[in-house]
This record gives sequence, structure tokens and C-alpha cells, in this order.
Amino acid sequence: MKVLVFAHRLELGGTQTNAIELAARIRDTYHHDVVLFAAPGPAVALAEQRGLRLIEAPDATRHPSLKVARALRAAVKAEKPDLIHVWDWPQCFDAYYGEHLVHGIPLFTTMMGMVVPGFLPRHLPTTFGTKQLAEDAARIRSGAVDLLEPPVDVDFNAPGVVDPLPFKEKYGLLDGRTNLVTVSRLTEWLKLESLLRSIEAVDLLAGERPVRLVIVGEGTAAAKVAERAREVNDRHGADVIVLTGGLVDPRPAYEAADVMLGMGGSALRTLAFAKPIVVLGEKGFSLPFTPGTVGYFRQHGYYGLGEGTEPVTLLADQIRPLLDDASVRAELGAFGRSVVVEHYGLDPAARGLERLYQRTVAESASRATSVKEGARTAAMLVARGLPEPVKNGLRTVRRKLS
Repeated sequence: MKVLVFAHRLELGGTQTNAIELAARIRDTYHHDVVLFAAPGPAVALAEQRGLRLIEAPDATRHPSLKVARALRAAVKAEKPDLIHVWDWPQCFDAYYGEHLVHGIPLFTTMMGMVVPGFLPRHLPTTFGTKQLAEDAARIRSGAVDLLEPPVDVDFNAPGVVDPLPFKEKYGLLDGRTNLVTVSRLTEWLKLESLLRSIEAVDLLAGERPVRLVIVGEGTAAAKVAERAREVNDRHGADVIVLTGGLVDPRPAYEAADVMLGMGGSALRTLAFAKPIVVLGEKGFSLPFTPGTVGYFRQHGYYGLGEGTEPVTLLADQIRPLLDDASVRAELGAFGRSVVVEHYGLDPAARGLERLYQRTVAESASRATSVKEGARTAAMLVARGLPEPVKNGLRTVRRKLS
């Protein structure tokens, strides 16, 4: 089978890592011909490490994008894939109205966000990243809905696979302070609130004990994060908050951590490294990963929504016991490693995804259904009052279809 994997812009992020690692594993294990189509970014290096061939897509700020659709058309003509696997809704729109609707290429969609978007064409076979989201989606979608939890290469991400000493030396982490680490995209959407809350919590804790927060990542909110970090460091007269920028290979940061803070795929990689973690979300959500909370995370994913009224002292109180007792850290780390190996390994994820690929190619939807769902999606998005660039792009598509 020839598969074209249409991914996000290759920034340093969990979804990009998932797309690359799964594509490489499916190629290596099932001997399918897999090619990656995405706008280039720092994670190109990760694709190169896995030996994936990349067809560069144009970068776009609106979707559907005519320039991306044209580039995709050229890629499909050259590669002749049996299936296009799109990661998230912008890529779905760019592929749907041309390659799927006009040219009849089977389309398979993966959603790794924490919502079920009602505006996606309902007949497309789609995976979601948590059991709860998959259950919610199955109630409103007519096509196949399956679970694809963020997978982790538990051999590549494991205790002892990298030496953290050069990382610690480079960023001055050898002075006896306890190292809290977060690996995250520094973006306003989904991430910024929890990043600033983490800084506030460490600001409180640093007044009591020697502790620091190491933030690994890059993105559009980097300046806001850096500004708040400077304020905290100036107040303490020390580097309580350390910013490293993005790392193509962040494994030394995980290995250097005493305690991790994070969400999503980063939380799962934390568990693979046998590190304790307080899982973050939005609107004040935070919850340590323990035997008592694992059921929540297995159902809802490694993320949550708070009430928006939680004080920053809640996060500080959740971190404090992990700082105080190395034996607790070791116990929780070993438990987390056992969970991720059993439930989130890359091999079972690739095995399940390959079965879904075969099913999608064998059970293509009728053209009438595709046209109906495409029109419904376009009408719904315009009616919902999305930003003008998006609405203008959809109006263009609707005119072309009429």
C-alpha cells in the first residue's frame, strides 16, 4: 500500500512526533510505501532520522488553502497513493475538497486535539486520542470512529538511553536545586495558561526550597514566557526559571528531570522515562499521575479542564510532596513506566493503525455522501462565523463546487 501522510507544519510538537514515528514504524513493520507531506520546520530533522521521505508543502494560515491543495494535487499525481492520512482538521480541509471529493482518494483522519469538531465531514473514518473523545464522537458521526492514543516509542524513550550530564552542564543545572522540567510548545492556544501557572507555582516554591523550572520548547508565546521568567528570576536573584528553546531531541531534558510538568504526548514520554509528573490542562487543571488517578487519565487523556478558579497554590501543593521524597518519585516513576509500556507502545499503535488503513481503502464512501458532507461542512463553518480568512476560503470552495 502507498500511504501519503499529510501532517502539520513540522514544528517541535507531540502531534508531529506521533505522525513521524507512526509513519516510520508502519513502513518498517508492514513494508508499506510511506511518504510525508508537510510544511517544513525543525522536526524535519526527526523525519530525516527516521529515514522518511518528505515532500514539502507550502505553509498556510488559512484552510482550505488553494496553494496547499495545488501542491497536494502535484504530490498525489507523482506518488499515486492508495490512501491519504491527514492529521487534524486543517489538513483534512486541504485534502477533502480536492483529493477526496474530486479525485476519489480515500481519506483517513486523525484528531489529537481535546475536542470533537462537529464541522468535520461525518462519514470520514476518524481516530481520536482518548476514550472519552472517541465515545463522544461516535454519538454524532456516521463514519467509523476509533481510538488512537498518543503512542510512545518506549525503547527510544527510556531510562538510561541518553546521558543528561551535557544538558545539565549547558544550562547550569548542577547546583543542587531540584529540577522541575516541562517540554512543550510555547503557544497561546492550549499551552500558555499552564506554562504561566507553572512559573507562578515555582515562584512560590522557590521561596521555600532550592528548586527551578526548566522550560524546553519554542513557539509564538516564547516572548511572553520569557518576560514572566525574567521577572521571577530578578525577584529571586537566581535562575529559578530556565528557558532552553526548542530541542529536536528533548530526551536529555526528560532524563535530567526530578519531576515533570506537562500534558498530552509529553506526559506519556515522561512516564516512559520513569519520571513522576503533575499533568496540566487549562483553566487551572492540574493532577498528579498516581495509581489513584490513572483511571481518569486512561479515560480522558493526559489533560483536563478546571473551573478557572483554582489558586496557583493548588499546583504548588501537588508538586511539593514530589520534591520532598525521592522514594515517592522513584515509586511513581516505576508505576508510570509500567503503564506506558503496557498501554501506549508504538508497536500496538502501528498495528491498529495499519488495520484501519486497510479498512479505509476497502470501504470507500459513495460520492453522493462525500458531496453532501462537504457542502454541510462548508455551510456550517461559514454560519459559525469563523475568522474572515477561513470564511473566504470556504466561500471560494463552495463556488467551485456549485
